[in-house]
Amino acid sequence: MYLGIDIGTSVIKAALFDTNGRQRAEASERMSLLEAPLGWSELDGEATWSTSIRVIRQLLAEAAVDPTQIRAIGVTGVMVGAWPLDENDRLLRPPILWNDARAQDLVDELLAQNPDLFSSVFTHSGSVMQLGCTLPAIAWLARHEPHVLEQARHILTAKDFIRYRLTGVIATDESEAAMAPGSAMTRDFHPEQAKHLGIEDHVHILSPVARGETLAGAVTDEAAKVTGLKAGTPVAIGTGDTSACVLGAGAHKPGQAVSVLGTTCLNGVLFDRAIYEPRDLGLLFIVPGQRWMKSMVNVAGTTVLDWCLEALCPDIASDDSPYERLGELAETSPPGANGVSFVPYLSASGIIAPRIEPKARASFNGLAPHHSRADMMRSIYEGLAYAIRDCFEAIGGVESSIRLVGGGARSPFWAQMIADVTGAPVEVPEGTQFGAKGAALCAAVAIGDFASLDEACEKTFELKHSYAPSAETKDAYDAGFARFKAGSEAALAGLRAVAD
Repeated sequence: MYLGIDIGTSVIKAALFDTNGRQRAEASERMSLLEAPLGWSELDGEATWSTSIRVIRQLLAEAAVDPTQIRAIGVTGVMVGAWPLDENDRLLRPPILWNDARAQDLVDELLAQNPDLFSSVFTHSGSVMQLGCTLPAIAWLARHEPHVLEQARHILTAKDFIRYRLTGVIATDESEAAMAPGSAMTRDFHPEQAKHLGIEDHVHILSPVARGETLAGAVTDEAAKVTGLKAGTPVAIGTGDTSACVLGAGAHKPGQAVSVLGTTCLNGVLFDRAIYEPRDLGLLFIVPGQRWMKSMVNVAGTTVLDWCLEALCPDIASDDSPYERLGELAETSPPGANGVSFVPYLSASGIIAPRIEPKARASFNGLAPHHSRADMMRSIYEGLAYAIRDCFEAIGGVESSIRLVGGGARSPFWAQMIADVTGAPVEVPEGTQFGAKGAALCAAVAIGDFASLDEACEKTFELKHSYAPSAETKDAYDAGFARFKAGSEAALAGLRAVAD
């Protein structure tokens, strides 16, 4: 058995996998973000560790697994941010998370001084810089809470903090270092990136970098006592949640495409080299096993369905299976939604791919008195599918199939639509906890049960469903995609006109 632990923004998950990669048990517990000023995103760090302990104990109890059966442990979690530890291993403040925007004013100042800042960062990292990344968070601390940095021995990220509590070993992996931002080419931190943000004096608190599929250490006696795990159980370095999810989906070959249709919708294609095109757009994730994934993220994913339940379908929200009901309602409208289109930029942060506009917002287009709620619902599902196609076209298209994971993958209706809209076969893997599985595979490779992550992915992948594109809907969806593009451009042009 292998144990994978996944530290999410609001949910901590753990799952057990057998030596064939089959998910045998899972456990989870929700957490709440701390109350904080607008634009801030913080967790209670110690509560995160306590919750992780409970989830691990729950998993072991419900699965009735002897801890000695667990061969190795892998940890993944939300990436970047800042978890500062002092010399006594205490958190100095609540951790700053990836979706935190407090560094906006500081970054605006730096941009005024150097308009090429973002492009310079992209040159090394291959990713647009996000405000909640580790280096901007450190820059904010340097300006507003210098006492924290004066006392800080290390700056960790979510998974690195939990792994540290398990093993007593300080480390990070290549995916975190490159996204800090660092260098996608060297898969490490980069001194120029710290200089861009004026924090070169603080790079010593960044963690040593190791490959995700190598060993960090072993479960300590203290950690074993509180978690119920066996002391001495090997623990891998692990990798960030996106990379772990890719591995958990069995994706490892160059050219393979992956869509993670969850709260956000991340769409990426794997490469065997660092990809810097298109320039100044998208994210370049480091994937263990010498892979890179060029990605475009639509920041509004299944959150759009949550909004639908509240705003458009409150009668369905109380149903035992509300999301299934939404899909059933949408299916009563034909492909193309009778001419209604939806631009799914339903996020306070606008859009970041395949174009960047923080003020972009969602909209229905083409509505007329004869349109029904079903037409609107179908247009919402189609809008998200069109956004996926839009993202993949910006990367260069899909060569083979799309591995679809996340909450949206549970809908056969939506999976088939994505296949039809993109023109690419959609494959839904067996399982539910793909991030935890990817972390577990890193652990299995680290102890030598597989020779490489390529072998681990190949031998543990199991297909649950596949969906072939339908020729019957192609014309309707091509026309719908054209309306989507026109609606998107019109909305952005309106924003530009107002700004001018």
